[in-house]
Amino acid sequence: MNPFFVYYYGMSDCVFCKIIEGSIPCSPVYSDERCLVFKDIHPKAPTHLLLVPKAHIESVAALKDEEAELVGHIFKVARDVAKDLGLSGYKLNINVGEHGGQEVFHLHVHLLSNFES
Repeated sequence: MNPFFVYYYGMSDCVFCKIIEGSIPCSPVYSDERCLVFKDIHPKAPTHLLLVPKAHIESVAALKDEEAELVGHIFKVARDVAKDLGLSGYKLNINVGEHGGQEVFHLHVHLLSNFES
């Protein structure tokens, strides 16, 4: 992993950081300077996307006040991606902590829909 990436963005052992850096492939749907949206490799619905901030934030519980605007940005991206995919309905899910079902400790939002995109 690129040392600059680890310094600037996050953790060297985080699977989502590796996906963001490009050392692990994904099926991207959208990307900007602040977040990446890609297809979940173990989908729980016909459309299952992950919205991941490019900065490493462990979870909502670890979110700093100055990072809260980033979550708003991710929600706007979720809205726009769902619209672009023609999804008439969807749900957003955030698991927080081990007991909340979080498996990858890098903040992420699941976008799920029973409709194919």
